[in-house]
Amino acid sequence: MDASKPWVTGLGVMSTQGTGKAAFLQGLLEGRTSFDVMAREGRQHDTSRFLGAELAMPAASGAERTLSLSARAALAVVAEAWDEAGLDQLDPTRVGLVIGGNNVQQREQVLVHDAFRERRAFVRPTYGLGFMDTDLAGACSARFGIRGAAFTAGGASASGQLAIIQARHMVASGQLDACVAVGALMDLSYWECSGFRALGAMGSTQFADAPMHACRPFDVRHDGFIFGECSAAIVLESPGSATRRGRHVYASLDGWGLAMDANRQPDPSVEGETRAMTEALARAGWQPHEVGYVNPHGTGSVIGDETELAALRAAGLSGVALNATKSLTGHGLTAAGAVEVVATLLQLRAGRLHPTANLDEPIAQDFQWVREGAVATDARRALSLSMGFGGINTALCWEMHA
Repeated sequence: MDASKPWVTGLGVMSTQGTGKAAFLQGLLEGRTSFDVMAREGRQHDTSRFLGAELAMPAASGAERTLSLSARAALAVVAEAWDEAGLDQLDPTRVGLVIGGNNVQQREQVLVHDAFRERRAFVRPTYGLGFMDTDLAGACSARFGIRGAAFTAGGASASGQLAIIQARHMVASGQLDACVAVGALMDLSYWECSGFRALGAMGSTQFADAPMHACRPFDVRHDGFIFGECSAAIVLESPGSATRRGRHVYASLDGWGLAMDANRQPDPSVEGETRAMTEALARAGWQPHEVGYVNPHGTGSVIGDETELAALRAAGLSGVALNATKSLTGHGLTAAGAVEVVATLLQLRAGRLHPTANLDEPIAQDFQWVREGAVATDARRALSLSMGFGGINTALCWEMHA
């Protein structure tokens, strides 16, 4: 047992494919999507028709009525992962939490600002807590009695995987026995949607009348990402702790890569992405040909998709099976990396890879695309990738357990 390679003992997830691991996996393998003009309050301005996939969240009750959508989603996915891993059995001072994401509650803030603009003296006291991302860490630590380290880690669209890397460090160092990494639901308002559209990052109105066809990673008709509400939690545990407790293990985190582009602009870098992949492989001790599956970042961005495929070629990974989870879930931004790790591990455990929606004409033919339907796989080693604004590139190597 290598303490530097923590084990995954619990998973929790919610997306428009389904809430919970079983429903999520079934939705992925069926290629189910639910893109439409977004209808959640605060998502549209007078003339907009921003597309996305929105969760059917139950109404909040009791104390949760003061929590944001992002916090309620975090509680739900942590609960699933926590119960599966049996973390109640551990000393709470040896359990930690990393919330992947910052600026995740923007829509909630816009709604408060609009409601209290003319009566600022009456703003509710919980706004003083809820506008901070640490409210998610506070809500989860209070619900589950977490008394080890807990903090947020912001890396834009790489936040979910960055949280996993930070959780890995605390477990591998012996600071904690287990740590829950959460990809937080980023709750966009019409301001963020407008900004992303103006930047050219969010998909245009090309498919405004056919939203189900708008999300097109790696297809020649891609023109930007389509948003999707989602969240996920991954429990990383030391091999010694998991063995003592006899826990079921999904996989080990064998290697990780984190590389910066030294570039504020949203244009990605082949060099930075390649370096993240090669560093992850080197830490894992893997050769490129030993990777059986890659779960890419794959947003549908014209420059982003092209850059990622070039980096995969440079890392020697062009012959690996490839699909795009975001084609089904949409781009969860801060949540995406964690959600796609859950998708990766569930697919490999099931021995099936999900299809890629709307991949009518791939932008490159030298990859093993999974397109119209799910396919069988015997892959045991996988690489998952996430990249974020600010020039942040991450790569994780996962090895499945029997």
